Amino acid sequence: MKKIGFLSFGHWTPSPQSQTRSAADTLLQSIDLAVAAEQLGADGAYFRVHHFARQLASPFPLLAAVGAKTSRIETGTAVIDMRYENPFYMAEDAGAADLIAGGRLQLGISRGSPEQVIDGWRHFGYAPTEGESDADMGRRHTEVLLDLLRGEGFAQPNPRPMFPNPPGLLRLEPYSEGLRDRIWWGAGSNATAVWAAKLGMNLQSSTLKDDESGLPFHVQQADQIKAYREAWKEAGHKREPRVSVSRSIFALVNDLDRAYFGSSGKDADKIGFIDEKTRAIFGRSYAAEPDVLIEQLAKDEAIAAADTLLLTVPNQLGVDYNAHVIEAILTHVAPALGWR
Repeated sequence: MKKIGFLSFGHWTPSPQSQTRSAADTLLQSIDLAVAAEQLGADGAYFRVHHFARQLASPFPLLAAVGAKTSRIETGTAVIDMRYENPFYMAEDAGAADLIAGGRLQLGISRGSPEQVIDGWRHFGYAPTEGESDADMGRRHTEVLLDLLRGEGFAQPNPRPMFPNPPGLLRLEPYSEGLRDRIWWGAGSNATAVWAAKLGMNLQSSTLKDDESGLPFHVQQADQIKAYREAWKEAGHKREPRVSVSRSIFALVNDLDRAYFGSSGKDADKIGFIDEKTRAIFGRSYAAEPDVLIEQLAKDEAIAAADTLLLTVPNQLGVDYNAHVIEAILTHVAPALGWR
């Protein structure tokens, strides 16, 4: 059994071929798709966060709206770039969104990926300290956030406050019990997966990672998950961790599916560089008739090792078509693989 959700990058473009031609289109359709996915029996509605781009950027208004419009489906991100975040303000926003959703928030965070502008986090008022890289800064922000989400008081109360205070040091409000256990780290390497395990975060592994062994993508990703689970066990955490992987998967069940994805040419891993130093491997996409798709996915070692699968959806094709994409996997593929 697996939890199956969707992951939207939230693209928009004024092109007449796009169903999302503005930010408003993307935001409102994201809410509608989450509602439709819940009705279809999907388990999660996740959204990517990119700054300085025609994509979803500030996640908490969207997450709050999705939480208010749904009742069961998990709401989350994959991922928020922590180089841009004030962890104190973020803890308040996340607490509010989680309370609105009734404790369904699954917050995916990371040190970030290459962005649209040079050192974009500087425009947000953040800079690494002396001897610190921007990645180090993102991880430092993360550790502060995790401490805040424990809900322990840390601020000295004013002896003459505007409103009565509870006794002792004060914490940030609103506080949502259990959110600390629903923080996920988007790991691009085995080392950062191990780091996330030690800090007690769940693991999100995307459709790309550092090429650390030259093996096929799904094998490297499965190795990453294994290293993460071993580190989690060694850390002695009391709860079981969760692990998600993302995939582009399309079941070709009608002529429109075949027109869009029947000859995608992305059925093999790709190698590239996400920056000057980092060689990365990009996982293949899957697009085939259901019987062929079932056979292909059964061989994906990372999907087998994960408890959660996020389907990356082409949001610019509109709510109805993306709901169809999700339904086709839930109906024609998941049962045969034992995911449902």
